[in-house]
Amino acid sequence: MNNKIKQTNHTPLQRVDIDTVTVDIIENALKNAREEMDTVLFRTAMSPGIREQGDCFPMIANKDGKMVVGQFGSFIHGFMQAFKGELEEGDVILTNDPYMTNAAVSHLPDWIVLVPIFKDGRHIAWSAMFGHMSDNGGMVPGSIPIKAHSIFQEGIRIPPTKLYKKGELQKDVLELILHNVRTPQWNRFDLNALVAACNTAARRCKDIAERFGDDVFYSTMEIMLERNHIAMQAIINMIVPEEPRVFEDYLCDDGVGMGPYKIRCKMWRENGRAFFDFTGTDPQAASSINFYLNEDMFKMFFGSFTINLVDPQILFNDGFYDLVDVFIPQGSLLKPNFPAALSGRTHALGRIFDVMGGLLGQSAPDAMNAAGFSDSPHLFYSGYDDKGEWFQLFQIGFGGIPGRPVGDGPDGHSLWPGFTNVPNEFIEAYFPLRVERYETIADSGGAGMHRGGNGLSVAYRFLCDGTIAIHDDRWLTYPWGVSGGEPGQRSTKRLVRADGTETYLPAKCDDIEVKKGDLLYFDTWGGGGWGDPFKRDPALVLQDVHCGLVTAEGARRYGVVIVDDAVDQAATTALRQTLSTARGKPELFNFGGTIEEIKARCEAETHLPAPVTPKFRTASS
Repeated sequence: MNNKIKQTNHTPLQRVDIDTVTVDIIENALKNAREEMDTVLFRTAMSPGIREQGDCFPMIANKDGKMVVGQFGSFIHGFMQAFKGELEEGDVILTNDPYMTNAAVSHLPDWIVLVPIFKDGRHIAWSAMFGHMSDNGGMVPGSIPIKAHSIFQEGIRIPPTKLYKKGELQKDVLELILHNVRTPQWNRFDLNALVAACNTAARRCKDIAERFGDDVFYSTMEIMLERNHIAMQAIINMIVPEEPRVFEDYLCDDGVGMGPYKIRCKMWRENGRAFFDFTGTDPQAASSINFYLNEDMFKMFFGSFTINLVDPQILFNDGFYDLVDVFIPQGSLLKPNFPAALSGRTHALGRIFDVMGGLLGQSAPDAMNAAGFSDSPHLFYSGYDDKGEWFQLFQIGFGGIPGRPVGDGPDGHSLWPGFTNVPNEFIEAYFPLRVERYETIADSGGAGMHRGGNGLSVAYRFLCDGTIAIHDDRWLTYPWGVSGGEPGQRSTKRLVRADGTETYLPAKCDDIEVKKGDLLYFDTWGGGGWGDPFKRDPALVLQDVHCGLVTAEGARRYGVVIVDDAVDQAATTALRQTLSTARGKPELFNFGGTIEEIKARCEAETHLPAPVTPKFRTASS
């Protein structure tokens, strides 16, 4: 990698011995610098998606591009493989093109800023951050067109480009990029904020190296990576079995009438290494639901998932990547061929976490989560307000988190823990709409000894004519329950026109015209339940009823009878015995039926026709 880094000081950094106190001080300083990156970004960005919602991912990496602290894993290796030319002090790189960076980023709205960090003429580290821009040009406002069949329809493609050369902004390059988006002011401020965040991390890294010495700074980063390697080696040996395990899950549809699409993965351990093979995953889709999954990104998903499962106190970084092998077939839904559309990749991205949960849990059911990392729902609303000014809303919705061995799943929470809700007051102040409902959907979480989190019902009243687009999943398949737990409720989107007529909208649609006074009910999925619901403490069920999370009728799914706002103990014992006998032995996974059964009853249950089986292109077609 360093052959592309132009240094004036070629003295190599040396590995030195460091006491543990110094390591801990530097580690925490780096963690603080990573948090400061977020703080700088949130205080200087303009778009609500970044400033209010936190759709961004910071990182500080060592000089070899391995993430030492951060949130999303390193993409620098893939970027440097694709980058042509030299990097020197003061350079700032901007890119958003998945195909030109080996999937360092997975769709065009995510703009990456990378800064090589130099001290005294020597390259010592990297800082990087990417943020989801409100618009990237292309076919539709928000730049995630459902019906796109080529990445060229999804907006401007930015190859790895020097936004700054030796500290000087390339204004003509920036203006050319901003000329191609619908929200140039937001993008300009958000991009400046990304650069400021990366430069802040660069200053902190140089401060640490100045205080402790360059070699100590370098060696501490190596120790932090090694600590993670040791921890992940133990985790892999503990939770990844030698005997292969296979799991399959599905994306409900592609937004153009076909589905579901299968994601299949086989996992096993061999000589202390974890292997993941996605052979059997469906071929790429004709629409934009493809997810170009970089192998290192999947390693990051695996590490983040398992560390949070086993011990969240372990510092997550890239130190373990050599312990994991990943194979993803070329031309599949997870590694499509250029120029396949990629903008709607959020659905498959979320499903990867459910697949990992299903794989890892087969060997340790008591430690397995149910399904619920099911998607990251998007709503877009755009048009001209009463003053004739353009408005454009991009908002991420939240669903139910799955039931877990340690307790119930949170209600209405984000797929990514760092994401936060945009306050309704903010939305109403800046966009021509009113939020008339924001509440959890009682009984939408799957019943279980630990219930799945409830989904959210948000009602948006549109105050101006405009256009909306919706991106969601789990409207056909269910967030599955485990070890006797029941599936969570599916998502629905219902548009009530100002004249009273109602229409159920597909989970993936764009270019839907709305009029002033129309009301959209945006209901998300619930998380699957964990464990036998007939073993849940009836007092907890009654508490859920009091809190409005479960209805009195829904309490019967737990075998609990509520009479006069209290548990009828005798009736509960009898009902549980009856229901338990009728059910028989609990299943490890409860998918809510086979795909064929689910499709057969689809229209009656969802008010939408079942998608047709996908037709894939072959070499001869």
